[in-house]
Amino acid sequence: MSHQSYSRHLPAPCIISTGIIVNKSDMKRLLQDLAWVKYSHFLDGEQKTEGKGWIVEIFDDEQQATLVVNQSLYLNLHSFDYLHLKVSDDGKTYFELVQDNRVLRLDTAENPQQAHPFESKVVPDGTLEEMVTQVLSARWDVQMDDDEHFHF
Repeated sequence: MSHQSYSRHLPAPCIISTGIIVNKSDMKRLLQDLAWVKYSHFLDGEQKTEGKGWIVEIFDDEQQATLVVNQSLYLNLHSFDYLHLKVSDDGKTYFELVQDNRVLRLDTAENPQQAHPFESKVVPDGTLEEMVTQVLSARWDVQMDDDEHFHF
């Protein structure tokens, strides 16, 4: 049996909560669900920077850099050798993008726009339905006016 035919019969990896991911497509799928994150940058095991920001883009290109600036993260998967999934003491999974002696740790963080849910306004269902009805009615009125003024 050749190696090629043997490898076709192996099941795909199954990673639950912890593990190492080297496939760039798998890395991208995991990271694209993140939005607002807390990040920590480690070099030789020493924390150099930390902050919070939005993951704006995740890509894999050998010509572009990973950029972390002004609360925006542009993550180039080609900048990292693998993604290490770990679980913190509180049971939450966090992500470590690793390249040699450099680690970019990403933790999910509370979205600043949702930091105070009690301050958000909830629109009652009846009001929402009335608003939609008014918008649709206004649109129909405009369409009828257009039809009356422009005869082709």
